[in-house]
Amino acid sequence: MNQLNPLSRFKWVRIAAVLMVLVVGLAAAWWFLWVPEHRPALDQAAGEVHAIDVSNHQGVIDWSAVADDGIGAAMIKASEGDDYVDPRFEENWEQSARTDIRRGAYHFFTLCSPGADQAKNFLRAAPPDADALAPAVDLELIGACDQRPSRARVDKELEDFRTIVEDAWDRPLLVYARGSFTSEYSIAAVSNRPQWVTHFFLRPPEDSWTMWQVHYFASIDGIEGKVDLDVLRLRAEG
Repeated sequence: MNQLNPLSRFKWVRIAAVLMVLVVGLAAAWWFLWVPEHRPALDQAAGEVHAIDVSNHQGVIDWSAVADDGIGAAMIKASEGDDYVDPRFEENWEQSARTDIRRGAYHFFTLCSPGADQAKNFLRAAPPDADALAPAVDLELIGACDQRPSRARVDKELEDFRTIVEDAWDRPLLVYARGSFTSEYSIAAVSNRPQWVTHFFLRPPEDSWTMWQVHYFASIDGIEGKVDLDVLRLRAEG
């Protein structure tokens, strides 16, 4: 049986090591250089614009710089649960209005308080605004709430929230529902509403979304650190 001599084995080990370094280097370059700058092509016929979604975690935002960087819309966190208001919502809401960015408010729905009380909290923070995008509800199983009520209970609370907010805004909710939530709950109360979907990098099926969350790692002028990148279909949003 032929065997490589020690020098030949060392040569192939070195080649393998170099190839591994190249692969890791290319992957790192893709992740740190390409991903933050990547923005998918837009379908102009659908009125698509690049968008972001933000909360107080982004800190102080220079909205003029954001607009100048080609961002056409933003979903801004207004509230969570029945008593929390995002401390930067009012600032973000007012300053984004001074730009050409279309803005919308969203509520982080929790399983620890009644849907009606959450709706009232959201409407106190974000009263109906005819110039704004439709309000959105964020459904995720993360955060401080560890309660897991029955599906029937969640459907009822979500229906209460939807009814109160939609009656006030006279607009259908935009629904962001992560897989962690939909794997446990049916979201029947909002399943036929416009959907805000997560589909990393690849364009989702054409008829399945109004807003598409592309990834979480965008570099946008005017924002320190990474931020969620989205595409919004303004004609579908209405």
